[in-house]
Amino acid sequence: MTSIEIAPATTMEEILRAYPSAKVGLFQRYHVGGCESCSYKPTETLEEVRRNFNIQDSLDEVAHVIRGSAEVFASLHISPRDLAAALKAGESLTLLDARKREEHDSGNLPGSRPVSVELTFEILDTWPKAAFLVFYSNHGRRSLDKASYFRAYGFPRARSLTGGLAAWDAEVGQEALPLPALGLRE
Repeated sequence: MTSIEIAPATTMEEILRAYPSAKVGLFQRYHVGGCESCSYKPTETLEEVRRNFNIQDSLDEVAHVIRGSAEVFASLHISPRDLAAALKAGESLTLLDARKREEHDSGNLPGSRPVSVELTFEILDTWPKAAFLVFYSNHGRRSLDKASYFRAYGFPRARSLTGGLAAWDAEVGQEALPLPALGLRE
């Protein structure tokens, strides 16, 4: 990672090239860049993003968020081995499948639930904010988006399975929980 001077005229593309996890950090702090309604263009400057999304923090504060985004990014992950240990220890957690329903139906982590729109609103509206939520997908991209979303909405224990089912199967699959053929695609 190459650090750059973060200035008002620095483009988002330059920021994301130097700080690849900035997207997650900005979404967590300001709800910017994580979905269609809050996205920015790579050519927009940091000052334009601050103005367009009414970010009241100073440039120094926003730069601090960007520089600290790698830590936020890392805190959203749980390794396959750590998840297996938590499951073996009987830790109270909910496994949530971020894939499409048909992918879930063709193979999943036992006890997991597919994340539907209805379940999303149920979790947001009624579940305790301290709930330990572990999202997974085939390779961890979709689940990272879900974990980040739930973290931004007040669930500090939302996590994404690092590397998804592919990593689970490669690292701990049969020794932790037997899985049917998963037919992975992302």
